[in-house]
Amino acid sequence: MPHSFPGGPGLFRLDPAVAHLNHGSFGTVPVPVQAVQAALREEQERDPDAFYLRVPDRVAAARARIAAHLGAEEGGIALIPNVTEGINVVLNSLRLDAEDEVLVTDHGYGTVSEAAGRGARLRTVSLRPDAPDEAAVRERVLAAVTGRTKVAVLDHITSPTARIVAGPQLLAALAERGVTTVVDGAHAPGMLPEPLAGAPDFWFGNLHKWAYAPRGTAVLAVAPRWRARIRPLAPSWEDHHGFPRSLEWRGTIDYTPWLAAPDGLDLLARLDAQQVRAHNCALAAYGGQVLAERVGLRPMPHSEGVAMRALRLPPGVAETRDSAHALLREIADRLRTRVLVWPWPGGGGLRISAQIYNHPREYEQLATGLAALLDGRRP
Repeated sequence: MPHSFPGGPGLFRLDPAVAHLNHGSFGTVPVPVQAVQAALREEQERDPDAFYLRVPDRVAAARARIAAHLGAEEGGIALIPNVTEGINVVLNSLRLDAEDEVLVTDHGYGTVSEAAGRGARLRTVSLRPDAPDEAAVRERVLAAVTGRTKVAVLDHITSPTARIVAGPQLLAALAERGVTTVVDGAHAPGMLPEPLAGAPDFWFGNLHKWAYAPRGTAVLAVAPRWRARIRPLAPSWEDHHGFPRSLEWRGTIDYTPWLAAPDGLDLLARLDAQQVRAHNCALAAYGGQVLAERVGLRPMPHSEGVAMRALRLPPGVAETRDSAHALLREIADRLRTRVLVWPWPGGGGLRISAQIYNHPREYEQLATGLAALLDGRRP
């Protein structure tokens, strides 16, 4: 059985009466990073003029620190609020025609896949919830490429099913076929040691999930040949600088999440990122095993190095969006536990996450309570 991470729970201000097993959705900000952000907000209110005059340079300095942690080129990334903006910036810059084809998968995140279908022909590759290993996923994606395929928008780690899709081999094979690769790396920073592996044309990832940054902090990485084409969604006073600064100036928005984000990555490094990842992956695996053995849920294929697990619910359970939401609410209200429940015909899915504030008993308690909840729902 995995052990608790020493000092892990004390780094967060989570409600101890709740089992927080859904870190993958919203993350939570460690106390030391909260303190950095609070100090930045106080500084901002003491002298707003001085604060905002310095923002572009301070954001650039924060970007440089983040790039070093991610193994990225400093001038090759820009800070943005979230991955949904990332996909829209990319597609707006690519300027696709109505006859151009964009590949996505049925494991893709909803708002990202929806954006990919605007202004171009969308082609969805069916991986199904129980898609087999990464090699089979790669074969299915490549088999869907046609002469019209211009872009492939693929998850690095899928949100509902916690699987790696956009691995280096698939990205290389798509590049050989002349397909522009766009990677949704929402879960990669902080979870994977090399989040930019495979050198896609475009990559975006959130820092608030696994990199301990405040919410509203994400990164857009752009390969050199595309940088001159990147345009912000709204005009900026920094447009003349080009990428990345043209994307980063937002007038009077709150920049404190971006400025505090490097401290989250610094904290992860001080804790020993390799040990954090190993702990989280082992704990997620234990949680998945407990739910399979005690509740009878069917584990879905998983990828190594991912601190989440997805399991199939029984037939007839969470097959629609409404019923999935109802079960999620019941787990939250009756079991005082946070998880992700997603709909699928033939039985929806349940995803758990693991972070250094979690303990094995939380998954055991979920299993006991969930078994009782599902007894009334099984056909």
